[in-house]
Amino acid sequence: MTAPAKSPRLALHWKILIGLALGIAVGLVVKHFHARLWAAAPEGSTLASVYSFAEQLTRLIGQLFTRSLQFIAVPIILFALIHAIGSLGDFKKLGRLGGKTVGLFFITAFIAVAIGLTLVNLIQPGGSRFISNEARTAIIEKIPGEIERANQLAGTAKSTNPWHLIRDIIPTNPFDALSRGDMLQVVFLAFMVGLALNVVPPIRSRPILELAESITEVFTTIVRWIIRCAPVGVFCLIAPIVATLGFDIILSLGAYCVTILLGLAMIQLLVYPSVVRLFSPIPVGRFFRGIAQVQMVAFSSSSSAATLPVTIANVRDKLGVPPDITSFVCALGVKINMDGTAMMQGVATVFLAQFYSIDLSLTQQATIVLTAVVAAIGSPGIPSGGMVMLVIVLSTYGIPAQGIAMILAVDRVLDMCRTIVNVTGDAAVAVAVAGSEKQLMKV
Repeated sequence: MTAPAKSPRLALHWKILIGLALGIAVGLVVKHFHARLWAAAPEGSTLASVYSFAEQLTRLIGQLFTRSLQFIAVPIILFALIHAIGSLGDFKKLGRLGGKTVGLFFITAFIAVAIGLTLVNLIQPGGSRFISNEARTAIIEKIPGEIERANQLAGTAKSTNPWHLIRDIIPTNPFDALSRGDMLQVVFLAFMVGLALNVVPPIRSRPILELAESITEVFTTIVRWIIRCAPVGVFCLIAPIVATLGFDIILSLGAYCVTILLGLAMIQLLVYPSVVRLFSPIPVGRFFRGIAQVQMVAFSSSSSAATLPVTIANVRDKLGVPPDITSFVCALGVKINMDGTAMMQGVATVFLAQFYSIDLSLTQQATIVLTAVVAAIGSPGIPSGGMVMLVIVLSTYGIPAQGIAMILAVDRVLDMCRTIVNVTGDAAVAVAVAGSEKQLMKV
């Protein structure tokens, strides 16, 4: 007698997608009935207490999920990179990998900004065709809460020296860098330790490499546990965001939002597939299936740094990129590969120039490409991390920094979409580098 066939289990990325859809649906329902609910349930009533408890619990679970990803990112990158670089035994190979990685990062970033500038000049979302004088006044009136935040960002930007970005690559205290989770400093620390392990005698380096490999495997196991909780975590992250979003302001700035989303779609569907197919034998469909989990976690968390452990696990296990290349490329990408952010900064700069009727010459727009790419490198991999750098870009061209309040008003949703592009770019470059090195593994 044959045992009954087991029903196929639903793949995790489908579970995450269901959690995402349910979070959006619940958030929309709560937003729609919020006013009626508070009218029917005055403050202090049992119903109001239950609603408040449910809201706080949902936010707490979402925060726990994000923090669990953040706490795992630094140790897994530190030890994975130490093992990866320390095991190379060949400085030429390290230089070759680094050159290919950084080169592809910059090429895709320049293409991304060029796409954004082309679209914003063609569509002109800040021009009179989409925003009349009456609409401009209405938009300004809708964002008083964001203007104060914009002023704070402007103050922060004034104290930010671009040269400090280079200086701060080297930490004054490695333990402080680890505790703050400064990814570029962590990468530098791992890089230096890995290089040193290639120089010291094998009898000294082998125990450290074995320890680093073991610790990496332990934290990788923890990542797998966390990913299993992703459907619930994604739901709890998305529902409160949708419930509190102001869709009226999104509609008011709809042309700007469409320009950003169209640019992100072109990067996602044209640029990255071209990179993957040009340098590797992996079909585009398989590539996107392999990073489906990564994209959903990135969308819900709005943080490429928090998504990093998931990115590493999926690029290695589902796309067959060797652990050393995966750790090196993805860790570096969190800090310097911000194609979506770079494109946004270029589009936002020209959009605000159009809004304030400031003419930017072709030469100025050409320099925006370089400025946006460099500014994106300095953006932290956290939600809306590119805003401080955007203020620097705006000040370069004499555009009022207070205009960033409009960008902030609609940035939460757009930031979620940008993060998808940023992590997809990391995965695409990792596949391309591994493919060019003929090191892709069968999975």
